[in-house]
Amino acid sequence: MNISIGNDHAGVDYKNYIIESLNDKHDINNHGTDIESSVDYPDFAHPVAKDVDNNKSDIGILVCGSGNGVAMAANKHKKVRAAVCWNEELAVLAKQHNNANIICIPARFISKEEALQIVKSFIKTAFEGGRHERRVNKI
Repeated sequence: MNISIGNDHAGVDYKNYIIESLNDKHDINNHGTDIESSVDYPDFAHPVAKDVDNNKSDIGILVCGSGNGVAMAANKHKKVRAAVCWNEELAVLAKQHNNANIICIPARFISKEEALQIVKSFIKTAFEGGRHERRVNKI
C-alpha cells in the first residue's frame, strides 16, 4: 500500500514512530516537517491530500496537535475524506461507514502507541459500501 504522511511541529515524534513501524510493509511518502519549531500545518496537509486526490497514495496520515487543522485543510481536496480519530473505534467507523482515505491524528491528546494502533486499524479496515456508499456519494 502507498501511504502519504504529513505533520506539523506537534507531530514530529509521532510521524517518525509511525514511519518506523510501517516502513517495512508499506511504501511511505513523507511530506512532514522534521523540526519542532512552529510551522503552518496546511503546508504539510495539502501535499498529502494531493497525493490521495491524484491516486498517488492509497491513504494519507496527518498529525497535528488536535487533528482538526490538518483535516480542514485536507478536506478542501475533491476526492479526500479526512477524519479526525482519537481511538480505534472511530478509525474503523471512519473507514467502514465514510470511506475515509486520510486519518488525522491529534498528537496532543493520545500517545504515540495509541496513534500507531489507530493507524493500523484504519489501514486494515475496508469500506462496507451498501447503504454507506449512497451517503458518501452525497458528500
